[in-house]
Amino acid sequence: MRTAATASAAASRPARLPAWLRRHWGSVLFIGPFLLYVLVFLLLPALRLLAQSLSDKHGLTLRYIAELAQPQTVAAFRNSIVLSAVSAAVGLVLGGLVAYFMLRPAAPAGLRSLVTSFSAVAANFAGVPLAFAFIATLGSLGMVTVWLKSIGIDLYGGGFSLYGMSGLILVYAYFQIPLMIIVIIPAIEGLRREWREAAQSLGAGAWTYWRHVGLPILLPSLLSAFLLLFGNAFSAYATPYALTSGNIGLVPIEISNVLSGNVMLEPQAGAALALGMIGVMIVVMVLYALVARRASRWSGR
Repeated sequence: MRTAATASAAASRPARLPAWLRRHWGSVLFIGPFLLYVLVFLLLPALRLLAQSLSDKHGLTLRYIAELAQPQTVAAFRNSIVLSAVSAAVGLVLGGLVAYFMLRPAAPAGLRSLVTSFSAVAANFAGVPLAFAFIATLGSLGMVTVWLKSIGIDLYGGGFSLYGMSGLILVYAYFQIPLMIIVIIPAIEGLRREWREAAQSLGAGAWTYWRHVGLPILLPSLLSAFLLLFGNAFSAYATPYALTSGNIGLVPIEISNVLSGNVMLEPQAGAALALGMIGVMIVVMVLYALVARRASRWSGR
């Protein structure tokens, strides 16, 4: 009788939360919605793309995965990777230099506020408006092109073309450099003055300090910024499409062609291409995570 009453009381008692949930309820409360967002809008669509790229109306197939090895597709991936890597390198070097000179004590007052405000706007200015702005400025009949030609400088006669790979790199640099400035400012500010003073007291010049102290400390942050810029450029679609009308093979443009093209409509081919992009981005994110972990170790010292 007593045992039955005890069991009945235990059954009516509200279940206690697991110990780990009681200890970390705050983290679960705030991180849980983010993890749910990742599951619904990232993982499930990726699994859907995988299933779609491996099937057709006849069942399972590897046809669309095998088509990723076609010369046109390989060229599109190569162009996208080269364009992303070069534009990221340009943004890394120029943006890093601008951020460094902007943060020097001798920099004019108000320069930092001006540059960071412009960078916050320019880093998000892309797509068709950016392409139109460059066409109006540096197109074959653009304002700057016509002005330079009037003083004897023929850009297009010298081999430059806004509608080729060099033009895309120039356009991408417009939003890559400001993004680099925003990302690298905290890392440069983390360089302690005592480190430079200690190096100078030991007889090290500016070049020696940067070679043996400054750049090694900034290297993880620079690599992290490079990977971030690479991913930013790799996924861009509207800007290159509006600028080149799809004449340069890039993976996002190839996906658009097979999904909404007038000649052929192959959602499975688009899913396979998107899966290839996800594969490249996974590699980028893994490298970014590894480098960011090393950067955090430096900043914690």
